[in-house]
Amino acid sequence: MTAQTLPSLLAGPIVRHCSSSQVNFWLVTDNDYHIRLNLRIANDGIQLFDGMLNQEQLKTIKIGQHAYIQLISYHFVEPMGDNVELQYDMSFITGETEQFSLADLSHLHYDKSPLNVVVKSRLNNVVHGSCRKPHYDSEDALLQVDDKISQSLNDIIERPALLMMSGDQVYCDDVSGPMLNAIHQVIELLGLYDESWQLCSKTTQDQHASINNSATLLQSEQGYYQRHLFLPHDSVNHGLINKMFGATKQPIFTSVNAKNHLVTAAEVFAMYLLTWSPMLWRCVDIDHCDRLPAEFHDVYNQEKQIINKFVDGLGNVQRALAHIPTYMIFDDHDVTDDWNLTRAWEESAYQNPFSKRIIGNALLGYFLFQGWGNSPAKVAPLTQAMDEHFTNGIVNHDELVDLLLDFDEWHYHLDTSPKLVVLDTRTSRWRSESFAGKPSGLMDWESLCELQQELINQPSVILVSAAPIYGVKLIETIQRIFTFFGKPLMVDAENWMAHSGTANVILNIFRHYKTPPQFIILSGDVHYSFVYEVEHRFIKSQSSILQVTCSGIKNQFPARPLSILAKLNKVLYATYSPLNWFTKRRRMKIRSRKPSIETDGGLVNQSGIGLLHIAEDNKVSAQLLSAKGEVIDFIPRSDKERTDL
Repeated sequence: MTAQTLPSLLAGPIVRHCSSSQVNFWLVTDNDYHIRLNLRIANDGIQLFDGMLNQEQLKTIKIGQHAYIQLISYHFVEPMGDNVELQYDMSFITGETEQFSLADLSHLHYDKSPLNVVVKSRLNNVVHGSCRKPHYDSEDALLQVDDKISQSLNDIIERPALLMMSGDQVYCDDVSGPMLNAIHQVIELLGLYDESWQLCSKTTQDQHASINNSATLLQSEQGYYQRHLFLPHDSVNHGLINKMFGATKQPIFTSVNAKNHLVTAAEVFAMYLLTWSPMLWRCVDIDHCDRLPAEFHDVYNQEKQIINKFVDGLGNVQRALAHIPTYMIFDDHDVTDDWNLTRAWEESAYQNPFSKRIIGNALLGYFLFQGWGNSPAKVAPLTQAMDEHFTNGIVNHDELVDLLLDFDEWHYHLDTSPKLVVLDTRTSRWRSESFAGKPSGLMDWESLCELQQELINQPSVILVSAAPIYGVKLIETIQRIFTFFGKPLMVDAENWMAHSGTANVILNIFRHYKTPPQFIILSGDVHYSFVYEVEHRFIKSQSSILQVTCSGIKNQFPARPLSILAKLNKVLYATYSPLNWFTKRRRMKIRSRKPSIETDGGLVNQSGIGLLHIAEDNKVSAQLLSAKGEVIDFIPRSDKERTDL
């Protein structure tokens, strides 16, 4: 396929940060177009802007010969009011000729309505979720967002105010064979940039020492389902067993599904394009893979059926994201499983130039495809640096990786009502000083102090944490046991209670007298959904905490183990169980809301996406929009019903 037959719009538009003062759009095109933006208020037809975008309003980063990431930022002359519907169109121009416009792309529109987005300062309806793995065998719950927008297209009040994606939007460490095949075809089609990297002979097997650039990686016999053979190894778990019997070489990248782990920046970029949009899927063929070893044909064909179903829904996903402000934050799989879980992991990963490059490439992909649009002003230093690092190739690649790894402003907030505060729980970790193999705290002292200042005197707050702050106690206990024996990586032992310093500070923040009287916590990560109501014990406090955990958008926990764990948790940590007094949450009373369907222990194990409704009187209702189309309510329990401490 030639550049002339590539789709002009490769991905997007995705509505990103949207407020009373500005609106942002993210998209990827095949050319460096001049863009004309038409922006107007829907109800009265007032024209806000109709003209060519200047260099301040349009930022472009070239990531390949035929791939340009565009971020459009338009600042309103006068602040918008609440519940204002904006209609928009974009025309793409080369020279004096208009090549196409968004109005020409019928699949982006609901019926024949113009592209539109509603500006809301009050968050009455919020859609939220995490964990979207393309080759997991379930429906894609982002299709429910498309249905929700379609149903409320003419009802501004009921229209969701925003979509919050709280982690694992992509899986860099867990990629199917058909997806990897499509990724490599996209790299060639778009001319995404090559790269070379330094290997560390001490942690790379000698027979794979020649795989040190994009070309040799793509030609390697281990390119599909065997990448774990050349990914770097080191002594990672420094626990009790290792101290007694001696450490052995273990993979730095700990995902059990790392056989197709992405390595290069080009692979990461291509995966995002194939995850957000159907456009490039029309240009690739995954029925055949010339370099696929015979022993993997069966698993490839099984994954291909799931991927084809995933692709069928991407047009609706692309349409939904063009109509709702969307915010994102990373969790581990956006980079790699167990990212920064322990100090020992960090020491191994960042001292190895190959693993450091892999991590840096994934973080670069996060910035360009996710983080850039959350709060463009906050990441302006990174945006400015891209110009010098992307010039017909990635220049000074290692310096760029260092810049990304040193950046500490991934968190952000929205001045909405309630105020929305999004936490970075991956890069500002409270590392154990006593024992390198212990799980790090999800946030360190400095970032928690900054959080407390962000919360003081707010009437209500929505706090977004990738991992639940209040988890299932039995699961956390199991993680603590594995940690004691030096195996935290085996059970993803990265919950808020795993590090005593972080746990004490975050719980004390909730107990502080200047803390908001109403907290809503949105979380995901765990691949099942539940809702907890939390109250303080032993202090006179009017504050209430509602934690809504919704996961995954396209992923689930193994059914049988979760059922057993949920039943045991219900017995071992019942209301009056003495085991509750050995937990860090003993000063809080936790009551789980009851799902409207039959479940084990109040845990819903279905792919889906959450819908949060905040009424005028601040009463909060929570639903799970199942990927299959079922609406599951989480119903408050009465005082007479049993509570889960």
